[in-house]
Amino acid sequence: MTAVVDHPRKTALRKLRLGFLGVGWIGRHRMKALIDAGVAEAAVIADPSADCLDEARKLAPDAKPAGDLQGIIDEGVDGVVIATPSAQHAEQALQALGQGIAVFCQKPLGRNREEALAVVEAARAADRLLGLDLSYRHTQAMRQIRPIIAEGGIGRVHAVDLVFHNAYGPDKPWFYDPVLSGGGCVIDLGVHLVDLALWTLDSPKVIEVTSHLFAKGDPLPANPSVVEDFAVATLTLETGTVVRLACSWRLNAGKDAEIAASFYGTEGGAALRNVNGSFYDFVAERYRGTSRESLALPPDDWGGRAAVDWAVRLAANARFDPQAHEFVHVAEVLDRIYGRREMRAAAE
Repeated sequence: MTAVVDHPRKTALRKLRLGFLGVGWIGRHRMKALIDAGVAEAAVIADPSADCLDEARKLAPDAKPAGDLQGIIDEGVDGVVIATPSAQHAEQALQALGQGIAVFCQKPLGRNREEALAVVEAARAADRLLGLDLSYRHTQAMRQIRPIIAEGGIGRVHAVDLVFHNAYGPDKPWFYDPVLSGGGCVIDLGVHLVDLALWTLDSPKVIEVTSHLFAKGDPLPANPSVVEDFAVATLTLETGTVVRLACSWRLNAGKDAEIAASFYGTEGGAALRNVNGSFYDFVAERYRGTSRESLALPPDDWGGRAAVDWAVRLAANARFDPQAHEFVHVAEVLDRIYGRREMRAAAE
């Protein structure tokens, strides 16, 4: 089990020269986190939007603009941070890794298991570090919860409840095209939930998946032409643990967001949950019977920690980390929620 480590703002390791492909809001946020942590400089930036480039230059005035990913690679960067639309992630990561450049990518790594596996195999072949922005792993709440569960602090975990309801939903048209996005709320939000469950429980095998997907209240058939905005799924793990997942866009939830990951064991429980509908503020609690103990409270500036963690590891050792195979495991579970594995089996 890999520990999540706090990295000091100042490090003895050399400062990386990074390229940033896609400097919209999320790309700029990760850029700022890396600069503020003192682990990297934004050497090169690329984005089709002139406005986004202008905003990025406010954070990194000396960053050199490039027309595309190849332009970034040609500048001899140590790694590239990818924050582009989902359909481009796998292809861009493959291009960078194929030329020996380490990659940190926004989720999802690919629109399906095949794309994610191709990227991980490319990283292994190139022997370069691959990171994925599974940022909720790095909340202080999960930093408290995961070691307790690993050490048996709540006994044998037999049930997990996962929730991510976003009362707004994405504002870019490509999110709503299944060809471009790979899916709706499951691949956008559920990816974090599935990852949290598997990562916290030390990546157990998933032996059964059942799911129901909806768009505007209507059940979706297999391989739909629209993306889902509400989904429920049940995962049965090889350990016997049952994981229940629910996620949505634009749900009438009475608040901006409802986010929670609750773990129930034979000797207690532990949960991450958001505060007052916030997308950013979380508490962690430990349960014993009817009592609860606070483990973590906001504020917690966690959003950029996954990128900083990757950069610190890259500066120390750029070689491939086999833990990246966990990204394929998560992608496979998402495919099963979508019924893709069953469709492939039927076609064969």
